Amino acid sequence: MNNPDQMITWSRGNGRLPDHVWNGTTPVDEERPGADLNGGLANLAFITAALRRKTRVWCLTAVLGLAIGTGLYVKFPPAFHATATVLLAYSPGVNPSVQVENEVSTAQSEPVASRVVQELKLPQTVASFQAAYTVTAVTTNVLTINVGAPSSTAAVQRVSALATAFLQYRVSAALAQEQQQVAVLDQQYDAAQQELLALQARESSLPTPLPAADKGEYNRLQAQIAQQDQILSYATGTTLAAKTAENTIAADSYVLDPAIALKRSRIKGPGLYFAGGLFGGLVVGMGCVIVAALTSGRLRRRDDVAAALGAPVRLSVGRLRRRRLPLPRPRRAAKRKLDMKRVVTYLRGAVPGSSRGPANLAVVAVDDAQVVAQAFVSLAASCAAEGKQVVVADLSGGAQLARLLEARDPGVHAVRQDGANLVLFLPQREDIAPVGPVPGGAFPAGPAQIDPALVTACSSADLLLTFATLDPALGGDHLRTWATNAVAVVTAGESTAERVHGVGEMIRLAGTRLDSAILLGADESDESLGVPDPADQSMLIKPV
Repeated sequence: MNNPDQMITWSRGNGRLPDHVWNGTTPVDEERPGADLNGGLANLAFITAALRRKTRVWCLTAVLGLAIGTGLYVKFPPAFHATATVLLAYSPGVNPSVQVENEVSTAQSEPVASRVVQELKLPQTVASFQAAYTVTAVTTNVLTINVGAPSSTAAVQRVSALATAFLQYRVSAALAQEQQQVAVLDQQYDAAQQELLALQARESSLPTPLPAADKGEYNRLQAQIAQQDQILSYATGTTLAAKTAENTIAADSYVLDPAIALKRSRIKGPGLYFAGGLFGGLVVGMGCVIVAALTSGRLRRRDDVAAALGAPVRLSVGRLRRRRLPLPRPRRAAKRKLDMKRVVTYLRGAVPGSSRGPANLAVVAVDDAQVVAQAFVSLAASCAAEGKQVVVADLSGGAQLARLLEARDPGVHAVRQDGANLVLFLPQREDIAPVGPVPGGAFPAGPAQIDPALVTACSSADLLLTFATLDPALGGDHLRTWATNAVAVVTAGESTAERVHGVGEMIRLAGTRLDSAILLGADESDESLGVPDPADQSMLIKPV
């Protein structure tokens, strides 16, 4: 082990380490803007990958839509329809092309619908019944009435009653109009009759033979008598025509084609409800997934993670966390086990060699510390199984590593995992920046005491593994006293660019070399290399 007073030296001015790390300043113009950390195109592959990740979401919305469609079918089943054709007769002097529109409106009017509702005692309002039928003008003299009802029999009954009610309403309306017109004509006839009698009486009072002086009066009386005769003839003829028209409307307007039930497919109706609900739920679910993916600022691509972190992503695997499914998935379980072995193998290869003292490595969980802790424990157990003395330190928030190893009390503990013996160090809860045994000079915040038991354990250890999580509010300068090299583990879709970038900066500012990164839960469609931009290669801290 190196001398505790010996400090790690770094080459300055060689382009590997930015000057602001040496002088303690962090100028804004040397920081990578957050907007540059987000990359990738929202192409078809991006959308397909988002839909594949959230298959359960849009499948659930599709099932929900199907359930809604089924409920609507049960609550509001498709109506049975029946039709009837009505032949119309008009009064003389009426323009059929104009009058037919009035007849359609009359058939759909509230008085006609109200008659049917009252006659059949329908369990619905007049407005709802009006919405259940349509009236179409086939020609200027023929109307087709289409009525929907819960059953075929009810549809036939309702359309028959509606056609009859419509014809009766027309007759009653024509009769009322005829009666009103006859009443006016009767008044005119009576007035003309009285005037005629008066004129005839005045004519009779003239002397015979007629004197020449009264001849003008006689001619005027004759003209007035003729005028009253015309009024009497007009009133009599119009009254007869009105009664004839009313009789014509009543006799020549009738149901041309009796009510018949229309055939209805047993598959089309339910299919529209079920397919519509299923498709609607599917579209809503997929739309929500796509919008969420387009508006999300969380990183998934290897290149994006590498650009934000400032270190290459040298390993990417699938999800290591088992999904909560009702049935076991043996293939996925085998795939997760294989991916876990790959992560452990890569971390073992990332442990640097050391000529003096124990080799050391820090595994920094950017997110999903519980899963990363499982891989970390497997790494420590595999190294201990080879006969190495392994010391593990838990610097994570929530002590995720200690929980897996079933250790609760702070301090140094001998634990056993998978048949291998390990030494666990858990700092005090109030110690937010515990100092480690790796020689790195004085702690920036001031002198701090190293746990003597930890020093004793590390003096005979072959490997020091540190599991850490970093919080921007607390900083990460203490990491330099635990490891000279670090590997960051990022979970796809869990952290934003700012979060990943912040963890990378804290590792570098601590003086620890950020070797590389591991990406968990990577998309199979991701074809990026996971290599940061060459302009950012200076951010990688490398020891001399």
